[in-house]
Amino acid sequence: MPSANPAVNIATAGIISKPRSDEAARVAPALVKWLAERGVNVRCDPETAAYLMPGGPGGIPRSSVPQGTQLLIVLGGDGTLLSAARALEGRDIPLFAVNLGNLGFLTAITVEELYPQLERVLAGDYRVSRRRMLRTELWRGGQRTAAFEALNDICLAKADLARIIDLEVQVDDHFMCLYKADGLIVSTPTGSTAYSLSAGGPIMVPTVAALCITPICPHMLTNRPVIVPDEAVIQITMCGDNTTYLTVDGQVGEQLRQGDRVVCRRSEATVQLIRPGGVRFFDVLREKLQWGGR
Repeated sequence: MPSANPAVNIATAGIISKPRSDEAARVAPALVKWLAERGVNVRCDPETAAYLMPGGPGGIPRSSVPQGTQLLIVLGGDGTLLSAARALEGRDIPLFAVNLGNLGFLTAITVEELYPQLERVLAGDYRVSRRRMLRTELWRGGQRTAAFEALNDICLAKADLARIIDLEVQVDDHFMCLYKADGLIVSTPTGSTAYSLSAGGPIMVPTVAALCITPICPHMLTNRPVIVPDEAVIQITMCGDNTTYLTVDGQVGEQLRQGDRVVCRRSEATVQLIRPGGVRFFDVLREKLQWGGR
């Protein structure tokens, strides 16, 4: 459940914005002015800087925006939020996400609520929902070659013209299955409403301590999504030589080789998502998925 927080002196806020967004271009300058009037300095990424002063200084790399801030503001959709969550790199900084996108499962604050909700945050009157991230390592030839943090999921998927791929999955060193499929998703509870849901996976309440393994178009119709405890270590081995890609939150990743191992486990990092007062997870589901309601 979301938890209350004591008032925090917010001297500096970071802003990360969706690129090529007319709405972000409208909101960002007014937001920076509003913060300045309240004595809050701003650090911003290149996208935000372009909205503030076209052709001017280029901002700072997105990964550097959270440094020295007490609040990170996101102007965009869920994709922008996922990028911002990785930029936090485990820092304990609340994330204030304003929905300028379409679906917006994670960016629950509307543009109309921006300033009233921000006033409450500056006064310490806000609640956060802590979301556990997923740690993923790529092992090649006995060496760890890359490591990633994901808020939603990681996906191993074939290239457009590739044949079906073979993926061996172990859970806590126990053989689970040899999947023949178009791919495989490992998702957090937060990511259960993203790609995993589209592939037939279950919806998990964000506070559930679990991970979900969801095959994409499996050859065997009996291969169904499997939920495992989040203490489990999931190992996925590339058994064939078909062109396959590892993607993290649908945004970063790299091409895999035969014999590569992808190891997934619960991350030590969490993300603090600031939630509007009175809004609960099932309220979001009813609205975004157009479920029946009163």
